[in-house]
Amino acid sequence: MPVRQTITSGLVPVKIYTDDIEPSAMQQLRDLGQLDIVYGHVAAMPDAHTGIGSTVGAVIPTQGAIIPAAVGVDIGCGMNALRLSLEAGQLPDNLRLVRAAIESAVPVGFSAHDQPVVRSGELKDLGRRLRQIFDRHPQLKRMQRNADRVWAQQLGSLGGGNHFIELCIDESGRVWVMLHSGSRGVGNAIGRYFIDLARKDMTRQQAQLPHRDLAYLREGSEHFDDYVEAVHWAQEYALVNRREMMRLILEAVAPHLPPFQCTAEAINCHHNYVAIEQHAGQRLYITRKGAIRAGQGELGIIPGSMGARSFIVRGKGNPESWCSCAHGAGRRMSRTDARRRFSRADLEQQTAGVECRKDTGVVDEIPGAYKDIDTVMANQSDLVDVVHTLKQVVCVKG
Repeated sequence: MPVRQTITSGLVPVKIYTDDIEPSAMQQLRDLGQLDIVYGHVAAMPDAHTGIGSTVGAVIPTQGAIIPAAVGVDIGCGMNALRLSLEAGQLPDNLRLVRAAIESAVPVGFSAHDQPVVRSGELKDLGRRLRQIFDRHPQLKRMQRNADRVWAQQLGSLGGGNHFIELCIDESGRVWVMLHSGSRGVGNAIGRYFIDLARKDMTRQQAQLPHRDLAYLREGSEHFDDYVEAVHWAQEYALVNRREMMRLILEAVAPHLPPFQCTAEAINCHHNYVAIEQHAGQRLYITRKGAIRAGQGELGIIPGSMGARSFIVRGKGNPESWCSCAHGAGRRMSRTDARRRFSRADLEQQTAGVECRKDTGVVDEIPGAYKDIDTVMANQSDLVDVVHTLKQVVCVKG
């Protein structure tokens, strides 16, 4: 389906792939359209909703500048999926032990491993580069307690919020492992630190912005190169984090399942990040805040809520969306509203058939708090093709 509506009140238009978007998100998109650093147009994906810093689901092309708050604080957050050689009928009838094994192997929430689990050579390289960033910005190091070691121990951990690990079945009855996580505490610290620097920079310049969260760093400014280095480090960290989690998960579930092999290449993609790309002959910084790259032929992952279907997709390279698509179902209501409106009984009913937590601690992640994933997919039929449809049977929440 093509663009559903277009806002033309700013310096550049905003093209929106949904009719289901709340007024506060529309205002955030209008604010983006007023920035003179934005090139061409802003694209809002079918799962767009109000976010912190900028609309979640926004694809923002900029020339010569980056908006740190649009990239956000969960830098490099994204997905990983891997197909196994198992069929649904080979899974045990009771999957509780499988979920328990995953929960024992992968720390969730604020937890971390007692010792680093990543190969020593890769750990040394990440550590060397992070120390260079800390040396130039000692205030950043002080933002996280025990920063020198926590980042290493959090590699291979899930985090909280809407992060998850799932065992899924596809349309042919094949088993997949899928997970969602980002750059953990160190990415959060990097994001918050440079957001503050961008705001201070705008104040010194007496720049007039539609919102303080849209403060940006220009090429050539004092902190621009350091931010680019730090954000790319955090994005690489997030990729490694997801890869290590996948390894730990496969090792943990192996004793509880028949012997298996990995039969499809892992898809490991960001949906909160910034990248340098060429579009329409222009070198642009493309910020995808809650969107994945969907270039021609590229594979991606679009998860539903913890009770709905998810999708492996192949991009169509649509230039109107800056070769992007939705990153998930998108929230329909805030976590506070979800806890107010839904009960544990509602959660049990909406996650029937899924081995997962069903206590009040995860009611804010109830499927009813999210948009309908089938509608989201219908609204981006000209952005991606569906390759596989997955339905979870095990879900581990952060």
